[in-house]
Amino acid sequence: MSAALAPAWGNAIGFDGASPLAALASMLPPLDPGTLSPAAQKLVAPTAPEKLQEVAAKGIAPGLRPGEVMAVLLLLRGSDRATVRDNAERTLGDVPEQLLSGALGTDLPPQVIDVLSVTYRDRIDVLEKLLAMPRIDAETVVDLAAHCSEQVSELIATNEQRLLAHPRIIEKLYMNRRTRMSTAGRLVELAARNKVELLGLPAWKEAVEAIKDELIVEPTAEPTPEDIAFKEALALAEQLEGVEEDTHDALDEGGEVLKERFKSLFQQVAEMKMSEKIRTAMLGTREQRMILVRDRNKIVATAVVRSPLMQESEAALIACNRNMSVEVLRIIASVPELVKSYVVKRALVENPKTPIMTAQRLVQHLRENDLKILAKSKNVTGPVKDAARRHLERRNS
Repeated sequence: MSAALAPAWGNAIGFDGASPLAALASMLPPLDPGTLSPAAQKLVAPTAPEKLQEVAAKGIAPGLRPGEVMAVLLLLRGSDRATVRDNAERTLGDVPEQLLSGALGTDLPPQVIDVLSVTYRDRIDVLEKLLAMPRIDAETVVDLAAHCSEQVSELIATNEQRLLAHPRIIEKLYMNRRTRMSTAGRLVELAARNKVELLGLPAWKEAVEAIKDELIVEPTAEPTPEDIAFKEALALAEQLEGVEEDTHDALDEGGEVLKERFKSLFQQVAEMKMSEKIRTAMLGTREQRMILVRDRNKIVATAVVRSPLMQESEAALIACNRNMSVEVLRIIASVPELVKSYVVKRALVENPKTPIMTAQRLVQHLRENDLKILAKSKNVTGPVKDAARRHLERRNS
């Protein structure tokens, strides 16, 4: 699935509604039964009495410590015995509170931590203890960062040593809509200051450029006014999502005008700092992107085109707009996932604002009927018309 055309960032931005245990994020190696006590090993062995395993799969295993009971549950979830497997699945999905409390006071194996981090994604008290465990796997934290609540994102963001060792955690927090804007800014500054490049953020360079002249605020217990405004802008944009194809109407005499229904959204975007605009370009709605791509600041406008949420329909709309900046059109043409679309290629060639060399390069990929139209068109530049004629002659020779 291509990064530029996929709508799949939705799940990375919020809870996906799937059964937690059916969607374990981290691909950790299986738990080795040999790491357990002899009593626990006997309990999970295929030769163990089925009735005994059925009881253990309900979280009842006298003589075992709570942490080992959790490990036994995890192993029994993979049992060939259907009743045992189903019991373990149910118990892991809703661990008895006394067992859970006891287990959280021990040093759990990374596989058990991973399961609990998914099951109790909305329990800050549980996640606080899991995140402090020495054996928690980095991939577990990466998954948490992508799906967690605001409270949990604040908790994850406090461990700078882990963030710098595993930059993907920063990337996921940045792209999580629940992460405060002020926290996202601090994370970008932390990475930039330590010369850690976030390769998973398409607009990483733009994000770094945006914070250079901005005040990086210290962490606060409550969201800042800017955090609240950023969240409100996303909420308003979601209400308007899908209502219109574009936020502007083209004028007959050239130029364009903002549609009435988007004036409040435009105002919110206009009041944003540059770093807020960059992040909105990355994880906002189509309507926000269509406003931001027209931003006078080229860094903001080009960040929109790098958004992992950019769809083919948006790219085509931008590519055919003669009011777009040359730089925006150039970047669209440089993104392989976007120019795979025939509609996008044709729109770029037909747009006189597209750099001539770029348009000439794309001409060769157009169909014969479109080449014939281009060769006679008065709306494209001379070099593009000439290129269309040359390709027609080659194909017909």
